[in-house]
Amino acid sequence: MRDNPYWALLSVFVPFSLISFGGGGSIFAGIQHQSVDVHHWVTAREFVNLFAISRGAPGPGSMLSTLIGWKVAGWGGALAATLGLFLPSSLLCYGVAHVWNRHRGKRWHTALERGLAPIGAGLLLAGVVSIVRIAETGIPGFVLAGASALAITILPRINPLILLAIGALLFVTFVKHS
Repeated sequence: MRDNPYWALLSVFVPFSLISFGGGGSIFAGIQHQSVDVHHWVTAREFVNLFAISRGAPGPGSMLSTLIGWKVAGWGGALAATLGLFLPSSLLCYGVAHVWNRHRGKRWHTALERGLAPIGAGLLLAGVVSIVRIAETGIPGFVLAGASALAITILPRINPLILLAIGALLFVTFVKHS
């Protein structure tokens, strides 16, 4: 059972499913660590490429799990990784939503909601740092990521494709040619 790739994929993605506070982006650092450093399913470069494909394709960015599963064990691996990442948290969310909505407005409810916000933000930041680090863009990559975050914060209605185009143009113009 230990050599079964489906169980290996489930053992990685089910726990991430249950701790993904802040959305899929909050677990990218952990997925990168498990996929590249621990299980050696993909190289760091392959991870960045799969990450880019998952972000560019329609659907949730955490479809990265599907691509990793496919790389590990074909279509069955893609299905195992996808179900492992999306099914447990969906079932948990459905159950918690019933309880959560019944207690809206209570002090403990508000405190818990406010307490989980920085955890989600921190996990999301860890994912960004992990991706920029293994993409080997150096300081310019961190600066562009920070500037993009600042732009989204200041101008929340800006189309992300505009930021993507500006970032790509700046990166190609100033970073890759320096």
